[in-house]
Amino acid sequence: MTPTHPVAGRRRRVFVPAPAGAAPAVPPHLPDPPIYRELMRTWADRGRTLPGRHDPEWARLAAPPHGLGDFTVPRDPLGDGR
Repeated sequence: MTPTHPVAGRRRRVFVPAPAGAAPAVPPHLPDPPIYRELMRTWADRGRTLPGRHDPEWARLAAPPHGLGDFTVPRDPLGDGR
């Protein structure tokens, strides 16, 4: 009898190589529309953060604090491990 529901368990993935000489499917990079270029230019002129660009202030704020080993662990006052 044929099951009417999918069989449970792991499914095997099968690799099918592309035909010889076939180029990988890479979408072409399209330039940003003019409205976005103008918006990014305006943001840059005002000193704002731009998408896809390094932001030194964010890197400074998100960096771990200096001397990570300087943290102390508070003692358990009751001694019961909680």
